[in-house]
Amino acid sequence: MAASPDLLVIVNPLSGTLSPEQKDLLIDFLVLQAKEVGYLPEVIITKYPGHATELATDAIQRGIRRIIAIGGDGTVNETAQALRHTATALGIVPIGSGNGLARHLGIPLVPKEAILKALNGRPVVIDSGEVETHPFFCTAGFGFEAVVAHQFALQPVRGLTTYARTAYQQFWQYKPEPLLVNGQEKTLFSLTFANAAQFGNNAWIAPKANIADGLLDQCELQSFPLQALVVLSWQLFNRTLDQSVYYRSEPVRTATIQGKNPLLLHADGEPITLLSDTCQVRILPGSLLVLL
Repeated sequence: MAASPDLLVIVNPLSGTLSPEQKDLLIDFLVLQAKEVGYLPEVIITKYPGHATELATDAIQRGIRRIIAIGGDGTVNETAQALRHTATALGIVPIGSGNGLARHLGIPLVPKEAILKALNGRPVVIDSGEVETHPFFCTAGFGFEAVVAHQFALQPVRGLTTYARTAYQQFWQYKPEPLLVNGQEKTLFSLTFANAAQFGNNAWIAPKANIADGLLDQCELQSFPLQALVVLSWQLFNRTLDQSVYYRSEPVRTATIQGKNPLLLHADGEPITLLSDTCQVRILPGSLLVLL
């Protein structure tokens, strides 16, 4: 009887800028390295949104304790949400445009180096967040960042250049709407709940966030004059946004958000429109094992 696989590799064929041929070579490299360290890998290509979650759930039921996701933040999110509160650990090979979780965790952005770390790493416990039933591992947010996420998802080409162009276009027409945050009315440019310190691409929205402290950073960016835009952008990428007078943050375990209309938000950059005008954001301490 043939031995059963003890390592699942989930590959998103649409993530990143690698060609199909480059991804095939990367998979060949992973399979070879996995066998050299004693694993029997199974490689599956995702075919539709949510497929990675289904594959990971099935792998857990089959007793697989190590799953490697090759893709961007969306693929990592889909895979990781099935692994919460289980003994199965997540390895990340980041080939997306933002790679927020990988960057926060110090996972190499060179795919072959990330593969070696995932194969040889040990499980480390981190937190995750949740907006209603929608998991996130880096950030979830409302306001400007949610609007940009929704518009970015409509673009035919992904990547940092497209995201920057989309954000620039939306900036000139965006009008903040009031929200009740834990019962207090606030009109903010953006409201972010950060488990990790950054959105991705080294955009540090929560410079002091700790991904394993059992807390989310509730980050509020006030509306600001146009002349402050350049400095705020520089601070965002220089990890000093917390020094701005337009920014404040506080640690929270839960928060309740209410708007006047069905809420528009994102979770790890993926656009979400809730049916309700109210939602709860919460932290799930120690809920995920990551291979580091």
